[in-house]
Amino acid sequence: MSETCNHDCNNCASKCGEAETSKNSFLAPMNQLSEIKKVIGVVSGKGGVGKSLVTSMLAVEMRRRGYNVGILDADITGPSIPKLFGMTGNATSDNMGIYPVLSKTGVEVMSVNLLLENSEDPVIWRGPVIAGAVKQFWTDVIWEDVDFLFVDMPPGTGDVPLTVFQSLPVDGIVVVTSPQELVSMIVGKAVKMAEIMNIPVLGIVENMSYFVCPECGGKHAIFGESNVEKTAEKFDIKTVAKIPIDPKLAAACDKGMIELYECDGIKPAADAVNGLLEQ
Repeated sequence: MSETCNHDCNNCASKCGEAETSKNSFLAPMNQLSEIKKVIGVVSGKGGVGKSLVTSMLAVEMRRRGYNVGILDADITGPSIPKLFGMTGNATSDNMGIYPVLSKTGVEVMSVNLLLENSEDPVIWRGPVIAGAVKQFWTDVIWEDVDFLFVDMPPGTGDVPLTVFQSLPVDGIVVVTSPQELVSMIVGKAVKMAEIMNIPVLGIVENMSYFVCPECGGKHAIFGESNVEKTAEKFDIKTVAKIPIDPKLAAACDKGMIELYECDGIKPAADAVNGLLEQ
């Protein structure tokens, strides 16, 4: 503990023993039948940048590499993960807990849409109730032998991201962004929140980075020139992945067939996630 310590561990970036003990005291116990090696948060400072898409692509890529993978859909009011995987059934439960739904290739998924009678019904809950539901997806769901659990978080730095960072043992985050000038500020908010919570940033994924012309093969910056490398350098983030604009990807998502789509662009971020098991 530092001589200048004000004992406000929640807002301290120190890694001293007292700070770690305080942080650990907020952790929620996972289900006694769960076994999870690494937890990765997928975050963004704003909405509409493709965070759920990147979460799904990372999960699919890690599954292809032979790992057991799960997705905890923490975007309670805007759950889109089941749609991307073509899931239409409901999660089941017994006195031991709730069982996630398996995708076609074996990705475990838990989302509020898998608990609703009608997937189009809105979830009209206040912040504390939403945060409580996210915590229950950790404590009540049986995540069986999962190497990587990806947490798809809602945008911003509000109730749910704070609940996830405090209640789950997050090993690292992946920041999702898009190629606009304002990105540096938006990424900065997510990165600084991670720093405050003592969680490492594994990398940045720039979605909608460019479009490849099917006629000439040239790359076109539809949404402006990329600034992601400068942003990564500014915040000392080493891994940068770029996802192109691809009509085939959009079609795969609409049909719930994300697991059939191949994208080399996501691999640098997947490599960074993979490195967690080597630490």
